[in-house]
Amino acid sequence: MTAILFDLDRTLVDVQSFTDYRAALLDLKALVGSHPERSMPATGWSSETVACMAILYELAGTDLWEEASRLVESHELAAVPVSSPMPGLELVDQVVSRYPTAVVTLLGRSATDAVLELHRVPIPVRVARRVDLRPKPAPDQLLEACRLLGAEPTTAIMIGDSTWDHQAAVAAGMGFIGVTNRGPSEFPPDATTAPDLASAVRRVLT
Repeated sequence: MTAILFDLDRTLVDVQSFTDYRAALLDLKALVGSHPERSMPATGWSSETVACMAILYELAGTDLWEEASRLVESHELAAVPVSSPMPGLELVDQVVSRYPTAVVTLLGRSATDAVLELHRVPIPVRVARRVDLRPKPAPDQLLEACRLLGAEPTTAIMIGDSTWDHQAAVAAGMGFIGVTNRGPSEFPPDATTAPDLASAVRRVLT
């Protein structure tokens, strides 16, 4: 392998559980009005979280995206101080010391930076949601991370907790380890999984 990509939310740090995505969705609907609901991959997120991310996915590349993202990010930033590290986060330092490493996340950039700084995660290459990149489950963010790292996607591994991470990794042509966080797996039967972040990190270090 040449590079390791980590999802952030509920892979490295739990932000989603503390983010009021219901309020964020109301803000989004007030901004965009009636909006067709896109069918997105099934995942264990709340329906409000999925709806927010689906709207941002649809708005990518449009004039409304920046304002919509800022609305959602205000709620994400409010959750940062109470966000919780996932078990095994302290082992990520060992990956950073051995491989080119990046964070690829659906969170906004300011929230991403704030979370990683609060929890002292030493990964400087961060691809948060951006207007010019289709977000996961599209492969764009993962491919951008590989470009920044100077890594070939086919030799990289994505570690994430959701089917959106898995679909993005498959579309990018890279390996994948799904973190189930000690719950039922939502990944396809042929996907490589680990019960927690610590186990996933040990897998790439051995």
